[in-house]
Amino acid sequence: MRVIVQRVKRSSVQVAGHTLGQIGPGLNLLVGIAARDTEQEMIWMAQKCLDLRIFPDEQGRMAHSVRDIGGDLLVVSQFTLYGDCRKGRRPSYEAAAAPEVAKDLYDHFVSLLTSSGLRIETGQFGAMMQVSIENDGPVTLILEREAP
Repeated sequence: MRVIVQRVKRSSVQVAGHTLGQIGPGLNLLVGIAARDTEQEMIWMAQKCLDLRIFPDEQGRMAHSVRDIGGDLLVVSQFTLYGDCRKGRRPSYEAAAAPEVAKDLYDHFVSLLTSSGLRIETGQFGAMMQVSIENDGPVTLILEREAP
């Protein structure tokens, strides 16, 4: 599983000109599910995203999590995170989970985040989406957890 974590002032996602999700201060999560991923990776990643201390304290140090600040999360599926560009000029997506498998795991990941009590917004799985992101910092991290 790969997640691009972005600390944002605001973020939104649209499909065909309609806004599906929109958040204020918090995290924008771009989520890629690998073919070998299981529920265990979803659990680990949800906890990591909720507890990652990347929000500033009074001295400007990254000391608070999205949970600590009561921030929002926008979760967007993005299979292209598993695009392999090492050969040729067209990415290979062999490492990405099949859509029907990925959707179930993605939905489970979103439900784990939702159980935190924070406001969670999402895009539409498998759709062409336009994501607007106003990074804060900017702070952008790549989290990865490989299934055994």
